[in-house]
Amino acid sequence: MKKILVIGESCKDIFVYCNADRLAPDLPIPVLSIIEQKENPGMAKNVERNVKSITDSCDIVTNADWECVTKTRYIHHNSNHAFLRVDTDHHIPRVDVRKIPLTHDIIAISDYNKGFLTEDDIQYICENHSNVFLDTKKILGDWATKAKFIKINNYEYERSKHLIPPTLKDKIICTKGNQGATFRDKVYPVKKAEVKDTSGAGDSFFAALLVKYAQIGDIEKAIAFANKCASKVVQRRGVTVIENNILDID
Repeated sequence: MKKILVIGESCKDIFVYCNADRLAPDLPIPVLSIIEQKENPGMAKNVERNVKSITDSCDIVTNADWECVTKTRYIHHNSNHAFLRVDTDHHIPRVDVRKIPLTHDIIAISDYNKGFLTEDDIQYICENHSNVFLDTKKILGDWATKAKFIKINNYEYERSKHLIPPTLKDKIICTKGNQGATFRDKVYPVKKAEVKDTSGAGDSFFAALLVKYAQIGDIEKAIAFANKCASKVVQRRGVTVIENNILDID
């Protein structure tokens, strides 16, 4: 298996599952009683753990203090309805990309636009490696021209579409939830499934795309595989990972 390097900022995802049986007497808000709390690595670390759930050929460059960067979601235990999300106001320092050995077979940039990577940093990586997969929250521009493939969701595409240069259009893989994904005007559908939680589904799609492409070198089959993996992940509650027996799905 080809070696994959994930570059991007990370956090800790916290899910607090609660009951809400009454309203507060002084404010028109529910009173939450905590039942259980679950934690897992998030953002780029979630991409890494999804890749590692099906192959050990993965390394990561991320912020060392990622566990101090938290996203805490308060969720109704029975319905999985989200009450609110609380994020820490935490500065993620910029990485010096020129100190990163770009020697892996595939570079996967998981950019959540929190300051770890600038547009110039991403451009540098893409110009110095021929096999860069980019997943970014930034508005797309010429700085991403040298990326091999760009995975974004439909919301991110709609924000960028009026600024996307022609050089990027054939590189974009756009995920659209239950409508599947599009690439070069072709739709890659997904089977209907009961969606319990979409948290982390984009990371799972990206990880599956990387692994399957590393395995076979066919981007269309990799997209279809990534669709199937993400579809399974959203059927479970919380941020879950790809099952380790799924790699041989065609």
